[in-house]
Amino acid sequence: MAVTLAMAVAVTGCTRSADPVERLGGAAAEQGRSEGPAGEEPYRRWGLTAPLAPAPTPAAAPLAGGPARPAGPALPPVVDRIPTRDKVVFLTYDDGAERDPRFVDMVRELRLPVSMFLTDSVAGPGYAHFARLRSVGAGLQNHTLDHAALRGLPYAGQRAEICGQQNKLKSRFGLRPRLFRPPYGAYDTTTLRAAADCGITAVVLWRASMGPTDLTYPHGSHRLRPGDIIAVDPDETSSPTLRERTARLLRQIQRQGLAVGRLENYL
Repeated sequence: MAVTLAMAVAVTGCTRSADPVERLGGAAAEQGRSEGPAGEEPYRRWGLTAPLAPAPTPAAAPLAGGPARPAGPALPPVVDRIPTRDKVVFLTYDDGAERDPRFVDMVRELRLPVSMFLTDSVAGPGYAHFARLRSVGAGLQNHTLDHAALRGLPYAGQRAEICGQQNKLKSRFGLRPRLFRPPYGAYDTTTLRAAADCGITAVVLWRASMGPTDLTYPHGSHRLRPGDIIAVDPDETSSPTLRERTARLLRQIQRQGLAVGRLENYL
């Protein structure tokens, strides 16, 4: 689905508060580990009625972003879905305000490939939590230092936000992300130039977002399709939890005969 520079900022939880730091107070992590009778199948423990379908291994080398718009020479492509014949969708999470240790258990037990787009001012106080998520297979990617709306800012300011978070993640985790999500989905050509200069190879938007109860679609068909990138909205109310929203989403994915793929394997 084409995404243009003139696109309206898509609605996702990442758009609902201009300052995600305000969400930290209401996003305290619950303690404890997975509950349920001994020997219970993990999928049942997490509210699913059937095991997750395994994602296929991509048949070819990762796509160079799969153009959602022509980005121009040397600029990273902007994507909200991946052109693939595999029956997979991709789960992404923004900011890093929620640090529920049981979500780590969920990712581990379901072997759930997720991509976390982290903002330093939000996630920084809890980077140990994201180290645990990374240890069970989550991908960690760039969502700026301070969650500033980038579109319209000078090049130096945009570069500072993007490269600054590259440096933070390199220092903390020993990695320099290849993927970047601009706060609120707002970007311009300057954003793409700055992202490229910071080592970003793809700018990742979303075609659907998961709120407290259901999926919403900023544009296009109101149904999941293979290759769709889904943004799971940050929680602003502490209920339903990140685990519960993820479980609701997984049940919808299963009903539509899809699996969850690893975004980093396709970009």
